[in-house]
Order: sequence, then C-alpha cells, then structure tokens
Amino acid sequence: MKTVVTTLNAKYIHTCLALRCLKAYAEPEFPIEMVEYTIKDPIMNIVSDLFERKPDVIGFSCYIWNIEETLKVIEMLRKVMPETKIVLGGPEVSYDTKEWLETTADADFIVVGEGEETFKQLLEELSTTSKFHMVFGLAYRKGEEVIINAPRPKLKLDDIPTPYRFDEDLAGLTKRVTYFETSRGCPYSCQFCLSSIEVGVRYVDIDRVKSDLLFLIENGTKLIKFVDRTFNIKRDYALEIFQFLIDNHQECVFQFEITADIMRPEVLEFLNEHAPKGIFRFEIGVQSTNDATNELVQRRQNFQKLTRTVTMVKEGGKIDQHLDLIAGLPEEDYHSFRNTFNDVFALRAEELQLGFLKMLRGTGLRLRAEDHQYVYMNHAPYEILSNNILPFSDIVRIKRVEDVLEKYWNDHRMDMTINYLVEKEFASPFDFFQEFGDYWESKDWSRIGHQLEDLFTRLYEFLEARDTQNLQIIRGLMMVDYFKNHKHKPRKTWWGFSLSKEQQSSYLRELADQPQRVNEDFASLQLNEKDLHKHTMIEVLPFSLDSFTEDDAIVDQHELLIAYFNPKSQQTSLFTTSLVPSTMK
Repeated sequence: MKTVVTTLNAKYIHTCLALRCLKAYAEPEFPIEMVEYTIKDPIMNIVSDLFERKPDVIGFSCYIWNIEETLKVIEMLRKVMPETKIVLGGPEVSYDTKEWLETTADADFIVVGEGEETFKQLLEELSTTSKFHMVFGLAYRKGEEVIINAPRPKLKLDDIPTPYRFDEDLAGLTKRVTYFETSRGCPYSCQFCLSSIEVGVRYVDIDRVKSDLLFLIENGTKLIKFVDRTFNIKRDYALEIFQFLIDNHQECVFQFEITADIMRPEVLEFLNEHAPKGIFRFEIGVQSTNDATNELVQRRQNFQKLTRTVTMVKEGGKIDQHLDLIAGLPEEDYHSFRNTFNDVFALRAEELQLGFLKMLRGTGLRLRAEDHQYVYMNHAPYEILSNNILPFSDIVRIKRVEDVLEKYWNDHRMDMTINYLVEKEFASPFDFFQEFGDYWESKDWSRIGHQLEDLFTRLYEFLEARDTQNLQIIRGLMMVDYFKNHKHKPRKTWWGFSLSKEQQSSYLRELADQPQRVNEDFASLQLNEKDLHKHTMIEVLPFSLDSFTEDDAIVDQHELLIAYFNPKSQQTSLFTTSLVPSTMK
C-alpha cells in the first residue's frame, strides 16, 4: 500500500511540520512519501504529479490558507483516481467535521485533532480489516451516515520519533524555513485562537530538543521558527534553550512566539548581555490594549509589563521584534482601535503586523458570533466584514492603514522620515497612516506596481497636496533615507538635484583635496576625486543632521550631505560638513 502525505504551503520556502510528524510516527511499518506544493501551483500540475506517484492513500494537511485550493485538488483527483483513499487532517477540518464530510464527498476520511497515532492506525485498518470504528479520532461515512469516533487521548511528545532528520530534507535546509516544536498546547484561553481549546501544555524532553537543534544547525539550517504558542511559559526550560542556541547557533536565526508580559527582567538582561545580535527574533501578540476587549475574549494581558519587555529588548539592540494587532475584536470600534494602534506603534518595534479578526472554526468567538453581531466570510480565511460597533466602511479604512504600514514602516524604507512625520506633523501615527492610506486609494496606486523611487515620490506628493508644514525639512530627511536604502550608488534619485554639475564637481574636488575638513572617518577612506565621482553622491540639507539624530532638534543651517557607497562592503556611509569650496567663495 503506497501512502503519500502532502500539503499546499503558502510559499515554497515554507515547510509543513505536520507531514514530517506523520511520516516519523508511521514508519517503518508504513513507508510514507512526502511531497509539498504551494497554493500558487496550478491545480492541474498538482493533480498530475500526484497521479504519476500512483498512491493508494493520499493524506492532505489542511489550513485556512490552503483549504480552498486543496478542495479543488481532491475534486479532480477523485475523477482521475477513483480508487485512491483521500484523507484530510489539520486544524481547518478538525472542527465542524460532520459538515465537512457532508459537503466534501470526495474525501473518504478526516483525522480529527492530533494526527500521528490516528493516521497510523487508519493505515493499519486500510491494509487489513477496515474496522474504522476502532480508530479513535477518525471521522468517515458509513453509507449516508457520518460517523465521528471518540477523540484520541493526547500522545506523549517523546513517543513521536524525531521529524527533523529525513534525508530528503537535508538539501533544502539552507533554502527553506524549518518549523520546530518543543511543546504543544497553550495555558491561555483567548477566544479567537484555536490553541485555547487544548487544555494544558506538553513538552518534548529538553535533551532531545537540543540534539535535534544541533543536528539541524550542523546541517546548514538558516532559519528555525519555533511553533510553540507561548515559548517562554516555562521559564527555566526556555532559558536553557536560549543558552544552548547562544552557544551553538553558527549564524542560524531562531524565531519564537513569546508572551511579553510574563518575561522576567533577569531573562531579558541575560539575553541583552549574552545573545549575539541578530540570531533571535521575537513575535509578540498584543492584539488589543483595550482592557474591556481583552476581558471579553478572556485574554489576560498586562500592557505595562509588555511595554517593559519590548522596551528592554529594543534597548538591548540584539533581538528584532514583531508585534501583532487584531482589528475587529469585540467592543473595539474604530476609535478604540486607533488608540490600540498608537499605543503599540509608540513602542517602535521593528515590525507591526496589522491583521483582521478571523472567525476560525472551533473558537469561542465563532461559536458566540451572534453576541456581537459578527458578519464574516463564509469561506477561509473567515475574516470579519462587520460587527455591532465596527461597520464594513471602517474595516475598509483600516485596511488602507495596513497597506501603507507594510510599505512604509515594516519595510523600513524611510524610518527617519516616518518617525518625524508621526511625531511632528500629524496628530498621531494612526492618523498619518490613515490619511496617507486614504490618499493612496484615491490615486488608485493600490492597483499598480511601485519601485523604491515611486514610494518616495508618492509620499512627497501626498505631503505637498495637504500643505504639510516644514516640507523642506521633510524633503531633506527623505533624501537621507533614500541614500540609506542603497548598497550601491543609485543611478537616479526621486528628486531634482539642488546643485549643478559644476557645483558638484567643485565640492568633490575640495573633498578630495581636504577630506579632513569633513572628519577623520571620512579622511581615512582616502578617496581621490575619481573615487568620489564614482562612489559618492552629494546634496544640500537645510538642517544639521547631527543635531537631529543626536538631540531630535531641527537646527537651521545648510550642510553638505555626502553619501559614500562602499563598493567592497556594499555599505553606505553618510557624512555632513559645512564645507564651502574655495572656488565658490
């Protein structure tokens, strides 16, 4: 009996840990072939590939991001491979299971919940007596009747053989994301999250965790994302793994989902002191700072302590942070969400993810959707369209905020400019992103592509259109940000140079002759006039850049901005000077 397990990932670089756990548990009794596709692959290509493999059983791992495409695949598979048994599993089909079997005639079985033991026992029955009623955690049809067996007791995680050491995965470790779990379950009860349904947290033995991590690191893994819902809930366990990774990282990067308000200061001090810069990333779910909203969704959160954690991590300068918000939670209207956004943006995390509530199957919010008059998509991802205090018109507006937030903050194309705008020129960060998002939409820019220069010209056009104050200062900050975005000397700029070619040549000649008049760092570059023409760009700033960066002060004085694009290191260095060429005096 040939068995294939498969899924449709969101991107090629992603991998599916579930498939590897199924394979690890079923073998050697039942050899399993793994194959992964993406949701962008043509359906015909997927079906053709599976057909060529000639499986007797195909298992699909189903999630909100792939269920629609998966259903199309199995519909076509059933027509060309009528004898093949099709098994669905994963979080998307583990709830409303009766409905799935009633509406998805092309699926033969659904594995409900944790799948390793259930799937293996199903394979045993398919290869022998077909007594499916004996398989805990299985749903199937008996004639027209849908049968849902009793749930299966939870496995001890150490009973699952390691899913990280398959030969077929080794070649992709340097090119794809490796997902890793040290625990299952979550101690919290957030009503919008599937993890709240499982009671308790189970852990993998820490020595096995270390052994598997070391195997992955030594075989060239570049990025490991821990899938634990709250990695730091067991402090000593987390701290021991942090220490192990610090000692053995070999430039691999590790991403964790943490609960920030329970992070102890001594743990943060340890990381700030000992963690190498750039190897750890923290993902922190804030979701809302509205206390009434958090109480309604049974989310315990101390925003003051969360702020302390995010601030300590940021000041340490070792760890990038990704903070999550959810628009559309109960009793959080447009103005309340504006407050939440501003509260969290003030922390200046490296990335702020603005998401919209998804009414996931099985969650408490979906079961009690009528309490808040939720209207949401019938199909995955089940995103909300409105509720009793947040009309669709407000959701559309917030989506415009999300669009420009991604382009102008999360991609860090002009941090200096954005920080100035949200602090000096607009009532709040949310108001800037909202007003700019509305303008962006009015220009239909969301329907066309953009390059880096376009982002700068569109922001400047928006600022001009609203008669923004201090536009010359903002223009200067945008020039600085533009130069910082390039590793090599750009071929063009988004603005017209204020200096003529003759003036530029005069400045460069003087810089080559008297580099020490800029500073010692610039002089140490030992650039001749030819190097300067080839690897630098110069402009005039209407303010002191040093005063701005050091004291956040705008000092009116004209400075020469020198951007040096190092061809060897591919790094950009910025210098300023009040130097005036003698030929121009």
